[in-house]
Amino acid sequence: MRKFLAALLAPALCLLASPASAVYPDKVVRIIVPVAAGGGVDVMARLLAQRLGDRLGQQFIVENRAGAAGVIGTKSVIRSSADGYTLLYTPSSLSLTVAVSKTAPYDVAKDLTPIVNVAISPYALAVHASVPAKTAQEFIAYAKANPGKISYSSAGIGSASHLAAELFKSMAGIEMVHVPNKGMSPALVDVMGGHVQALFASVPALLTEKSDNVRPIAMAERKRSKLMPDLPTISEGGLTGFEVGNWAGLLAPAGLDPAIVKKLHEEIIAILATPDMMERIQTLGYDVLASSPQDFGAQITGDVARWSEVVKKADIPLN
Repeated sequence: MRKFLAALLAPALCLLASPASAVYPDKVVRIIVPVAAGGGVDVMARLLAQRLGDRLGQQFIVENRAGAAGVIGTKSVIRSSADGYTLLYTPSSLSLTVAVSKTAPYDVAKDLTPIVNVAISPYALAVHASVPAKTAQEFIAYAKANPGKISYSSAGIGSASHLAAELFKSMAGIEMVHVPNKGMSPALVDVMGGHVQALFASVPALLTEKSDNVRPIAMAERKRSKLMPDLPTISEGGLTGFEVGNWAGLLAPAGLDPAIVKKLHEEIIAILATPDMMERIQTLGYDVLASSPQDFGAQITGDVARWSEVVKKADIPLN
């Protein structure tokens, strides 16, 4: 009889002990956003939080913890319990910060669980109107004919726009002079004024700050963006695999139950498939990605390796 009762109770005890067996979520879920409120990443996180709450019948709240290029907010999530009640919605600075740091603030592969890469805000190669190049191929040819005479602006040393240009230089075999700035807007102003000839600019900035003096010539993505569907990619121009963009995705502390990962992923994929959500994300300057957790993990670790190599090759000072 004792053995019989034990056999009956064993499955029930296993269910009680398993986090996956609990109804998730059964309390408030916090989504930490490691950047300031008001930007595209923050707005997207709040849209997702609202819709997740509606679908799952529990409150999802967004907390902004900006500072140290996203490290403060990210570390707070890494230190949290891996129970699904503290999540991280972060831009691609997550990987970039590791690549430009003397001492990595965290290990993206070991400290976090990827759930879904939601969307990407692409970059485009833009030139001043005086530059006689209307395609990436023509720009490369122009740069090779004028070695060291072309200057490019960026949002600052170690920024995505800086590393994008250095990656482009390396892949194309050209030389350009870097003129760093203090943000994307002033960098774009430098191109508008003809102080520099080129810039890897964020597409939302190009769409907002339209100017006859600035001409986008190639999209820095593997496929064309819905934001500028007629603009060919740099890959199409011959630099196969060239890809630079500011993605935004959802992660959790390492060790999150796969059942919870699956549930969150499926819910977000369903949300992203709705026309109104796709439209809202596009108005923020992003293309929907909706990647798998595995692909997202590969994206993150791949970014760290790629940007670390660019930093090393270009001899960019580490922070």
